[in-house]
Amino acid sequence: MKVRPQIASFLKCAPALPPVIRYYDEFDDVTRSIDAPQSATVFQVHVYGTSVDYTFDHLPTDCAALVKQAFLFVLGLGRHVATARKTFDGAKLLSPSDVERIIAAGPLEISQEWVTLRARELPMSAYVYVKTILRMLCTLRFNGWSPDHEGLLYTGLPNPTVVADAAVRSGQVFLTIEQESHLVRHLDRIAAQLDSLSQPDDLAVEDAGLLLCSYQFAMRPIQIASVKMSNCRIWSDLPDAAPSVHMTFHMAKQRSVSARHPLTRRVKREWGVIIRALHEKRTRRKGATAADRLFDVDSAREVGLRLSRLTAELLGVDSVGTATDLRHSAAQRLVDAGANHEELAEFMGHSRTDTGLIYYDVSPTHAERVNRALGVSDVYQRVARVAHDRFISADELAQLKEEQQIAAVPHGIPIAGIGGCSSGQPTCRFNPVMACYGCHKFLPLHDKPTHESVLASLREIVVFFEKSAKGDVNSPAYMQLRRTISDVQMVIDELAEDDK
Repeated sequence: MKVRPQIASFLKCAPALPPVIRYYDEFDDVTRSIDAPQSATVFQVHVYGTSVDYTFDHLPTDCAALVKQAFLFVLGLGRHVATARKTFDGAKLLSPSDVERIIAAGPLEISQEWVTLRARELPMSAYVYVKTILRMLCTLRFNGWSPDHEGLLYTGLPNPTVVADAAVRSGQVFLTIEQESHLVRHLDRIAAQLDSLSQPDDLAVEDAGLLLCSYQFAMRPIQIASVKMSNCRIWSDLPDAAPSVHMTFHMAKQRSVSARHPLTRRVKREWGVIIRALHEKRTRRKGATAADRLFDVDSAREVGLRLSRLTAELLGVDSVGTATDLRHSAAQRLVDAGANHEELAEFMGHSRTDTGLIYYDVSPTHAERVNRALGVSDVYQRVARVAHDRFISADELAQLKEEQQIAAVPHGIPIAGIGGCSSGQPTCRFNPVMACYGCHKFLPLHDKPTHESVLASLREIVVFFEKSAKGDVNSPAYMQLRRTISDVQMVIDELAEDDK
């Protein structure tokens, strides 16, 4: 067996593997164990209801031991087992000599090795595995590494460029209005049958329940598959009234189990009978408990497959309609309806509010709202002409008292010489410049370029605000900017008409 001194030295410094590796399987709500990991040739890992065997026969003994150490290290960081298992995928893409060079490089030469690896254009899992090894080196202070170098892994070793959400930007993951109407009509039809004497079969009701969760709540397959009987609260205010249904599920795809906060959603009243029927069916089963799952599925993968089959049948195409497509479409509906970035993050179960900003970039209705704020919307420009006393010349402005000459620095941009105020700026309780346009006491300067300069400055503020506010178009500051820009545009339009 070929000896790789760097790997061998690292394994001597690393703590011995424990007799048993344990991790939590959230889908089956049990603690799984991997016995005797040091000598095991296969790791059986359960993730989202699916069991996968990872073998080490293809790896040299020292490299296999390193992969096991990396798997345990990621679990020790509190990461989900789905994240930890990616170390196996990355290890398959690197040769033993690659790993030897990475460990031997040290903090001073790792950049050169990283550039060489990036040039090979490997799948992302390979680079994730390399950084896991480097984090272990930092933790164990091996070969010059220390915990202080962990920042270098983020700043000095950039990951390969990946076009994030390319399918979202292209729009190919979104369902059309007509396609969504087919799904809604199907849910309405199943709900109507449950309310009538024509009862649908159990499989059709369960498939409708899967579709409901994915379409209305943008739930991931693992979230749908994990819903338990105790997660459903069902009641009716009147005996013959439609049921009210609240469902609770946990955030998914979080970095750690502790970040999986519960999310509660209210089922649309007309579709509540679908969840009630499923709940009653499961309750009637012998030995049923509140800990039983609501849907009769064995894995998240089964949920995804059943959703794809159902949508393909309803839409007549199989190119769109996966669980991911339904999730993206639900997010886009919310953005198109005017939700801000915080509301979107809460709905989608994102831990960060900037994760869903891509939906604002591709939303046509959001673009129209930005145009309104910029004052360039054709519809919005048809507002009433700005109310004011009269225009004044530059000479008249110069003759006004100092307190009657308007000047201010709104949002850090100095603006002056736009006109005067008949009552005087110190006596006004409103913001100068921002509240002057549209005020009946405002005396605009009869100079079109001056007001065009103000308009350009305010539009820069709106663009900056739009980028920083992440779609929050309901804040007072944003609304005031929109009104002011519209009023400035009206002044410019009046001057343009006078010049004709």
